[in-house]
Amino acid sequence: MPSTKSLLVQVHDVNVQFQQHIALQNVSLTVERGEIITLIGPNGAGKSTLVRVVLGLLKPQTGHVFRQNGIRIGYMPQRLSINPVLPLTVARFLNLGNAKKNAILQQMLEEVGAANVLKRPIQNISGGEMQRVLLARALLRSPDLLVLDEPIQGVDITGQYELYELIAQIRKQRGCGILMVSHDLHLVMSATDYVICLNQGICCSGHPETVTQHPAYLKLFGARAAQDLAIYTHHHNKDIKNG
Repeated sequence: MPSTKSLLVQVHDVNVQFQQHIALQNVSLTVERGEIITLIGPNGAGKSTLVRVVLGLLKPQTGHVFRQNGIRIGYMPQRLSINPVLPLTVARFLNLGNAKKNAILQQMLEEVGAANVLKRPIQNISGGEMQRVLLARALLRSPDLLVLDEPIQGVDITGQYELYELIAQIRKQRGCGILMVSHDLHLVMSATDYVICLNQGICCSGHPETVTQHPAYLKLFGARAAQDLAIYTHHHNKDIKNG
């Protein structure tokens, strides 16, 4: 059992059912300060449902959810649709429901590598810049726990690498816990401490390298996924050593 000082969220043996559909079955999850936990699984596996339980937006039928008293949670949604005719700058978007001075907004954008977009119309920024803006908005609350739902949506391969490196840097600098949802197994496995493979229930969990060798993981994603991951990890580590 983690110490209460480091424990941010604990979901224990929760079950969620929508009419006849079982979304989560006997699922447990612990997120501590300073660690990155990643949820993976096929479409319809219950990842978004579990995130809603963690955020307190959905109450499970059974099970227990603990959140540290006074916890601040920053949430980055999977996607966000904005009316293209709406006159909305990045600064105004960041201030929706949470007014801050421009100096603070600029500082937050600099932290996520999007320093030049503050006054631009949000419809005119790129997919990668949009994800960084959404991340900046999540960080405005100075979160103890950062919840990232598919943080690299609409980002090219180079931007994906950069975003995962940025997430790791945020964890290191801020010491917050991070719960991340991802389909991008090749990239995310090297950017996380602990992986939970979900398919209504937990199929397997543990260190990334352990999970990729687990029969349940291989059944869901195929042996090719593990081979591709091994190739990616080899080249990624090589680049780090040569960097």
